[in-house]
Amino acid sequence: MNASSTYVNSHKNHYVSKSHLHYIFNQIKKRSDVSQKALAKTFAYYERNRYSKKLSPNYLAIADYTKSAIQKRLYIIDLHSGNVVPYMVAHGVNSGEKGDRVWDSSNVMGSHKTPFGFFKIGTQEKVTLKKGYKYLGVEGLEWKNKNAKAREILLHTAWYVESLGRSYGCFAIRPQDRWQVFPKLKKALFYSYTGR
Repeated sequence: MNASSTYVNSHKNHYVSKSHLHYIFNQIKKRSDVSQKALAKTFAYYERNRYSKKLSPNYLAIADYTKSAIQKRLYIIDLHSGNVVPYMVAHGVNSGEKGDRVWDSSNVMGSHKTPFGFFKIGTQEKVTLKKGYKYLGVEGLEWKNKNAKAREILLHTAWYVESLGRSYGCFAIRPQDRWQVFPKLKKALFYSYTGR
């Protein structure tokens, strides 16, 4: 274990300083293919709201839905080390074709479209009754996605993600990715970026 690893591990569960946050942002901006607009908006929101919203001090995530579903477009960012790991994530059946990007997002009940904006991921891992998907709850943090709970928008596992299938609006990931994704995203800021 090198010195930087020791620093990162010993400082987990503590908020990084504003200067370190800016440093991490600039490093990711240089070497990641995530949308620069999404990145800037996410870090700005996190810096303003991390204490008041009790957001995770360790990770945040950006689902860059301006990219196609064939790409790993869910980026999980380690706020201490700057490490970025991408995963596959599905979009809503009425938001874009299979394998495509999101062209139409919505907060409307029954739309089966991907919601947009900032969310906070829950902490309790549960299982859906109908299909047995593992999931974490999702809370909309803005007026434009306040219907997230009523719409039953979740971060859940689904077998169809591997074959580029679509959800009813939920943020669906591959079942095999749950072991890496769920522990990191509990209490984390999650930005669903659709280009809006």
